[in-house]
Amino acid sequence: MSAPAAVEMRRVSRHYGSVAAVDDLDLTIAEGEFVALLGSSGCGKTTTLRMMAGLEQPSSGDIVVKGRRVNDVPVHARNVGMVFQNHALFPHRTAFENIAFGLKYRKVPKPEIARRVARALEVVRLPHVADRLPSQLSGGQQQRIAVARAIVIEPDLLLFDEPLSALDAGLRDELRVELKRIQKSLGITTVFVTHDQQEALSMADRIVVMHGGRKRQEGTPEDIYRAPNSEFVMRFFGRVNSLPGTVTSAGGGTMQVALAEGVSLPVPGDAAPGTKLSLLLRAERLRLVPDDGTPALRGHVTGVDYLGMMVRYDVACGGETFQAIQPAEDAVLPIGTPVALSLRGEDLVLS
Repeated sequence: MSAPAAVEMRRVSRHYGSVAAVDDLDLTIAEGEFVALLGSSGCGKTTTLRMMAGLEQPSSGDIVVKGRRVNDVPVHARNVGMVFQNHALFPHRTAFENIAFGLKYRKVPKPEIARRVARALEVVRLPHVADRLPSQLSGGQQQRIAVARAIVIEPDLLLFDEPLSALDAGLRDELRVELKRIQKSLGITTVFVTHDQQEALSMADRIVVMHGGRKRQEGTPEDIYRAPNSEFVMRFFGRVNSLPGTVTSAGGGTMQVALAEGVSLPVPGDAAPGTKLSLLLRAERLRLVPDDGTPALRGHVTGVDYLGMMVRYDVACGGETFQAIQPAEDAVLPIGTPVALSLRGEDLVLS
């Protein structure tokens, strides 16, 4: 018999009056897994996290942690560690005292508190700041102390609510790596709420995309990015071009689709010849190449957005404008440069 999942949400809903913040959510999280709940503001991800923590009660459905139904278990009786966006550290207590707070509440003996706090400080790589107040710590250090406070109680579940969104870009990148390292080294089942696609892609074992209180897609970061199940999910993960096409032949799960200017490509799918399609293509899958006269979509550069490692181009082609994101390996193409647009059929997705 297999061990129970770390967390199960079974048809869980949370209503505020007539508004469904979370609507009929089913979700299973394996022991030791790192799951990101991803979506824009108001999608239900934070409400889902708060119900796991016991800060909100579900209107219907069941929440099960390690085989135990916890709907009616108060937050203080759940063995859950939580890290907030604003750190929520006690300003007049040292780092040591902040980390030790949950252990004192649980009446852990003082020698054991000292041992576990020291260990938590080692895990977050801040053993030297035990006697400092939060005001004497950088933003990144404060967040790591908040993580240490959450893990020191040896929780069944570690919950993060947008913990990096208030930090600057460089520090955010650094802490992504640190949080992932800490989670993997400890093996704690972790749920991470974010609206940042890059955070979810770089950190999570599995991503749950939410919108309108519902789960829209879940899977590994690669699955979500490479095989979105809807136009909404595809557009949520970056800039997307829309291309019209007409099916000329089909069979065996592949369609031959005619685009503009004599370009015809095999595309995954099965529609009858003559069917008009709208195809989606990520901006980073569209390549600008020299116009050598072969059949291609042709246009000229109308906009340039230099991003350092990457360049985003606007390209006018016929009556359409496409976006292409390219590595900044060569000189940036100036506005007005004629180009051909190279694309592959396997990168096209039906809208």
